[in-house]
Amino acid sequence: MVNSNEIKVHTNKKTLRLVLMFSYILVISIIIFLISSLYSYFNTGAERSNLLHTEVKKADQYLPKITWKKDGNEGREMNLQTLKNVENDYLDAWYIKQLAYRTNSRQGIDDYFTESARKNIFNFIDYNKKENTTIESTTLEHNPNILFFSEDGQLIVLEDKGVVQYKKVIKNNQLLAEITEKSDYKMVLLSEDGFWRIRHIVKENIIELDKVVPPNYTNVSGIKGINYYPQATPWKMFSDKFDCTIIEKDFEIIKNANLNTIRIFIPYEEFGKAKVKEEKLKKLEQVLDLAEEVNIKVIVTLFDFYGNYDITDWTLNHRHAETIVSTFKNHKALLAWDIKNEPNLDFESRGKQQVIAWLDHLITLVKSIDKNHPITIGWSNTESATILKDKVDFISFHYYDNYKNFEASYNKLKEEVPKKGIVLGEFGTSSYSGLWKPIRNSKKKQATYHKEMQKTLTLKNIPFLSWTLYDFDKVPKEVVGGLPWRTQPQKRFGFIDSKGNIKPSFKHISK
Repeated sequence: MVNSNEIKVHTNKKTLRLVLMFSYILVISIIIFLISSLYSYFNTGAERSNLLHTEVKKADQYLPKITWKKDGNEGREMNLQTLKNVENDYLDAWYIKQLAYRTNSRQGIDDYFTESARKNIFNFIDYNKKENTTIESTTLEHNPNILFFSEDGQLIVLEDKGVVQYKKVIKNNQLLAEITEKSDYKMVLLSEDGFWRIRHIVKENIIELDKVVPPNYTNVSGIKGINYYPQATPWKMFSDKFDCTIIEKDFEIIKNANLNTIRIFIPYEEFGKAKVKEEKLKKLEQVLDLAEEVNIKVIVTLFDFYGNYDITDWTLNHRHAETIVSTFKNHKALLAWDIKNEPNLDFESRGKQQVIAWLDHLITLVKSIDKNHPITIGWSNTESATILKDKVDFISFHYYDNYKNFEASYNKLKEEVPKKGIVLGEFGTSSYSGLWKPIRNSKKKQATYHKEMQKTLTLKNIPFLSWTLYDFDKVPKEVVGGLPWRTQPQKRFGFIDSKGNIKPSFKHISK
């Protein structure tokens, strides 16, 4: 007779054996799955940034202009996917090296350079660290060409001519040198672990880039205009509340007021930064089309609500401007490009030299794309208006001080730039009178201000754009902050109140 306990023990052993076998099979299956997934990961163009935690996000940080030379190469044919992989790893290497020189850190260098190449980079970093020196730089343009692609697909000889690079040398926290140069490079790239690493670099034909471009002599003396926002959407003209019907009616008002020009603003982030949104371009096109219908010219001000200027942002800024300028450079309503509104207000927080360098390069870029329309910068005062005077095509400044002092300020500026056109790009005064300014302003005083300003503008034949057509119900805090003694007066600069009533100043909206 079989003991029941023996049966239970035998059954438990079988159960345990089955559990162990199942666990073993499960573990082996998981290991095989992970190995196959990793293999697939390496062989499908996986991003090194995801695998090795090197934070290279070109869409957010680095997008230099790159133009491949398409004349073939010696060796095996390269397909488009391989070329894309080469481009990604090549630009990543540039970005990582620039970041390493800026921070004097070795982080990420191993991922993009072979042992022989990174030895020189590490020596350079160690020397700069010892000398308390950093290099802040970015490349703006690349023109690579594959000279040779080996039969085994593991080696590339690459030539990159006309690489445009801006750099600053900083020693002991002081600017030592600033240069924009154009250079040629020859490189050898090796495929390792599914990625392309730079093995050898030769830099040749270095020249300091001359950013001076021929001036555009478009006559701006006839400008009689106004800075424009729709009444209900100030500083948010291209938002979801965009309304062509309202804009069309406003343009009729402007035209009938004997004005011929408007100045509008393109918000950098709202338009999509480096990757400009198609829907925003269509709205801007509609605005330009409506202006053309009534023969109103348009000054387009770029980079509104932008204030970074850091070198790491430059390639993104360039792609933004490149898209907008190339899209509309032939539009008949376009009069001029204003690179940035009141950039001198950022001198203290961002550094005067940094802001000016940013503006300088943007002027060069825009002029390289559009050779037919003049370029200016909307400075907030006459003191800053002479900065980059030889680079812009006409001077633009803003004036919000006492009208009695305007002529003297203008005359002084004219003495400094006697041969350059000067436009009063913004001027005006608030009609607000209330808790925060109970005595100073009124609609009557606003009318007097514009009457006296128009006398001087007519006497001196000064082209102008006043601020602004409407009073506003709301002013975004990004404009003047959130303090009521600043926001309340800002709402009442218009010639027409927020209910659509003509104010006394409207009589003096034009000459």
